[in-house]
Amino acid sequence: MSATSIVYFKAFLNTPPLWKDQQFGLQQFDFPDLDLKNFVPKYYPDNIRLGHQMEHVFHQLLGHSKRYTVLVRNLPIRKNKRDIGEIDFVVLDKLLQIQLHIELSYKFYLIDLSISNPLHQLIGPNRGDVFFAKLEKVKNKQFPLSQTDAGIKALKTHHINSNTLNNQACFKAQLFVPYTHSNISLHPINQDCICGYWLSSKLLKEPYFKATSFYIPKRQEWVLLPEINRKWISYNEAILEINAYLLQKKSPMVWLLKPDGTMEKCFVVWWSNQETSTP
Repeated sequence: MSATSIVYFKAFLNTPPLWKDQQFGLQQFDFPDLDLKNFVPKYYPDNIRLGHQMEHVFHQLLGHSKRYTVLVRNLPIRKNKRDIGEIDFVVLDKLLQIQLHIELSYKFYLIDLSISNPLHQLIGPNRGDVFFAKLEKVKNKQFPLSQTDAGIKALKTHHINSNTLNNQACFKAQLFVPYTHSNISLHPINQDCICGYWLSSKLLKEPYFKATSFYIPKRQEWVLLPEINRKWISYNEAILEINAYLLQKKSPMVWLLKPDGTMEKCFVVWWSNQETSTP
């Protein structure tokens, strides 16, 4: 499936924000309702990182909106000929007649209940990406860029007054709860972001999974809901593929097709010895 298929744009729009309104000192960007009936995606490369893919998607969707005009995208900020950061987007809100500095994030976080601080429990599938660290970076590094001398100068070349910018985060996320603890309260995190679970390879040995068909999506497909129109493989075939990922200390996303036709989305992780009985 081409990266420019409209399903990726619909998936982005359907992914809830990680929080609503203002939390953690950041205002969430309220993405407008869009009618995609006449929307035709423009080409962007298939082989780019998922974060860059989402930047293309966000940019094109804003362009399709009647409310917003993109003034700046991926503006590098340099000091003494050295890059010190990048401003994701500056957007004109034509309804309110204000300019927004928007920092975009699209994340996949697993909830690790072994971590005591709730804000630190949101981690990437390989534990290298942590929500709290990203939050601090957006607040303390990315947004202040527009107020640095270098940022003011760079924005001025685009006829943008940095003093009038309103900072907003478009922070969308898919959350995965532990297979052993599906009923979790995440307030003030948006519960609507929960779309699956994560589990250890040990749990895949349970009878519940052996009657299931598997599909291991490419990273660019992670944003999508599981689809029946895929080349599903057997449990034994899937275990071989999954183990190959785990040996490299990579946690693959897996789609599951159960005998009753329902589908699930999960991550199998290399870093947990999680054990439980079948739910």
